[in-house]
Amino acid sequence: MNALAAMNRNFRQAARILCLDAKLEKSLLIPFREIKVECTIPKDDGTLVSYVGFRVQHDNARGPMKGGIRYHPEVDPDEVNALAQLMTWKTAVADIPYGGAKGGIGCSPNELTKPELERLTCVFTQKIHDLIRVNVDVPAPDMGTNSQTMAWMLDEYSKFHGYSPAVVTGKPIDLGGSLGREASTGGGVVYATEVLLSEYGKSIKGNDHHHSGLKIEYRICFTCLYLPQRNVQVLPGIWQCWFMAARLIHEQGGKIVAVSDISGAVKNSTGIGIPLLLQHIEALGKLAPWCKLHESQ
Repeated sequence: MNALAAMNRNFRQAARILCLDAKLEKSLLIPFREIKVECTIPKDDGTLVSYVGFRVQHDNARGPMKGGIRYHPEVDPDEVNALAQLMTWKTAVADIPYGGAKGGIGCSPNELTKPELERLTCVFTQKIHDLIRVNVDVPAPDMGTNSQTMAWMLDEYSKFHGYSPAVVTGKPIDLGGSLGREASTGGGVVYATEVLLSEYGKSIKGNDHHHSGLKIEYRICFTCLYLPQRNVQVLPGIWQCWFMAARLIHEQGGKIVAVSDISGAVKNSTGIGIPLLLQHIEALGKLAPWCKLHESQ
């Protein structure tokens, strides 16, 4: 079952529980707008390469549509559609006045140079600039993108519409970005974990009574498994997110025994040296070399 089929199944189950009108249920399954664009750029060696980009605007009934832009080779219409729909439900459940959207380009960002990524982002923005707008549809970073990507989008969008810093979020602080933005997802996971564990009489540090069999999973941006019988956390996923989560867990006395990203994984049952690991990530942007040097049982 692909992402869209799973999302639609879950929505239909929720709709039955809520006794939603059949017409309303059907309308909420169909996105407001789906966009598919061709993005051709010159590479640094002069050759041309083409990618396909997507933007799905799911629903704007509660406010401007909001959702990230991801760069990943497996980006496809169904995945983007499902994630746009999920943004609608997340903002509604949290009672935030936004709708849902999502976008992306099917590419491997780690195989592109910085100038190539900039050209790709600019071409993509040229193709969708008439459809994103302040108070209409506001992109943000996601998998494979970051504040620099948003700066490029803002710059290109401003060529058509004038300087409009509010057209994207997750941009650099110097361009009007929000303090704490990069730490928000990982920090939010840690805070939510603290609240949940407190209901079981436990804490991240684990200085409390034993409670075996508890397992907590987060599958929004990365997975976080808590193993209370060993008092350890396992953090596989996107390093941009777990970077902050790992640091906060370490600072609170938790022991992280496994970490992974797209380049590899490392496991150490006695605990991973998080400060050194984070220095490595900041320097190289990936986990890979650390895996062979530091993995142990």
